Amino acid sequence: MPGSDTAGLNRAKQLLLAGKPIFGLIVTIPSIQVVQILASAGFDWLLIDLEHAPIDLGSAHAMIVATAGSNTVPFARTAWTHPWQAKALMDLGALGVEFPMTCTAEQAARLVRSVRYPPAGERLWGPFYAPMRWGKPMPEYIEQARDSVLSIATIEHPRGVQNIQEIVQTPGLDLAVIGPGDLAMSMGIPGQFDHPELKAAVAKAEEAILKSKVALGGVARTPEEAKQMIDRGYRLLALGGFDWRVLQQTCAAFLEQARS
Repeated sequence: MPGSDTAGLNRAKQLLLAGKPIFGLIVTIPSIQVVQILASAGFDWLLIDLEHAPIDLGSAHAMIVATAGSNTVPFARTAWTHPWQAKALMDLGALGVEFPMTCTAEQAARLVRSVRYPPAGERLWGPFYAPMRWGKPMPEYIEQARDSVLSIATIEHPRGVQNIQEIVQTPGLDLAVIGPGDLAMSMGIPGQFDHPELKAAVAKAEEAILKSKVALGGVARTPEEAKQMIDRGYRLLALGGFDWRVLQQTCAAFLEQARS
């Protein structure tokens, strides 16, 4: 479970604190319309991917704004584990920041401090647009944002698995998401999701996270897999993984049925 602080603005964090799973999707298409469609579908969160996708800050801002009027909470993923990369995304209105390749407790502590205002962290003043997205005066936004922004570590490297016990003891860390794609790549077995070594690494990370106060997150490729993961203790799930994958597979299935 995330820490004992209040959830403030963040509906997704409120659900986590209540022990309920939250469902979302990783968004790689730089499009207001795509975000509006996905938000209208009822996702609890959408993760705007600035690590792998052709999304710049201007597009990210528009995509964050496109969640307005829905129950969907905008998250964002930075390109690397540099705290400064999170600053503008939060100031544009993101209420969760995921950092890739979290491999040490030091990195985890740095990412937590990057999403918290002083004295708990190092996020500085300058949220010019976030208050507008959330319909708050700036002082009220800042006060509520102190506890609202989710700090999210990604465990996707053998070093992260090796140091998982120390990582999940980091004060203020809300979520640890296991990234099987990059974990498999880092282990030299890309795409081999049934490989025994990958399964063992994932199981080791799962066990440590589930024994901690940090919520466990991951990717479910099918509804059946999502149910199994929830039963194992997962609390954040990316359903289908990426927007492009869901779009591609849905269209391919539609075409196959029509042509048959």
